[in-house]
Amino acid sequence: MRLFGLIGFPLSHSFSKGFFADKFRNESITGCHYENFPIPSIEEFPGLWAHHAELEGLNVTIPYKQAVIPYLDELSDAAKAIGAVNCIRRKDGKLTGNNTDVIGFSRSLQPLLQPQHTKALILGTGGAAKAVKYSLEQLGITYTEVSRSGPVQYEALNETMMREHTLIVNTTPLGMYPNVNEAPPIPYEFTGAQHLFYDLIYNPAETQFMKNGAAQGAAVKNGHEMLVLQAEASWEIWNA
Repeated sequence: MRLFGLIGFPLSHSFSKGFFADKFRNESITGCHYENFPIPSIEEFPGLWAHHAELEGLNVTIPYKQAVIPYLDELSDAAKAIGAVNCIRRKDGKLTGNNTDVIGFSRSLQPLLQPQHTKALILGTGGAAKAVKYSLEQLGITYTEVSRSGPVQYEALNETMMREHTLIVNTTPLGMYPNVNEAPPIPYEFTGAQHLFYDLIYNPAETQFMKNGAAQGAAVKNGHEMLVLQAEASWEIWNA
């Protein structure tokens, strides 16, 4: 039996376990199992591999995306640049860390890009923003980071900046369930049909950020496909 799983703490809700259970069933993939491993301390990480000889790969969620790195033998270029790992593969006794958020974001964004989408605003400066920055760099899209504390603060956004930056990516939790009426405080009135609003949030399916963009005629996208594609990318890595 090939074993895969997810580490984090707590793991009361796991997209990954349900996703892979459905994938294995729908695609008639046999001999594979995906399990949650809610470890309360990253120090339990080595023992997990020792106790499960059949374990081939893990996904990693909060709070261990950075804490797991010292326990790994190698990092992919993306994981190294971002400083965060969400997918680990064991092969020939070596543990390699990857970041599939980059793949999921890039693959879901690319079909939506238009010629005018050459400059982006990244709202938020947390861990998710690092994956977005790396992806945009790979796509040749320049970006400006915006948050309450900088580098650029929300209050500094003016009409010129909003018109120039036609791709706006929300990496903050503003608007996530249950706080569905919240949205990043940007001047939406200076956006229009030339803009693309991308929200990493997927619950609710249409955030207030997206609603505000759509009301201005902008294209909008939530983070659900990114989540699916990053999970599929994990499967690709484990089977490469």
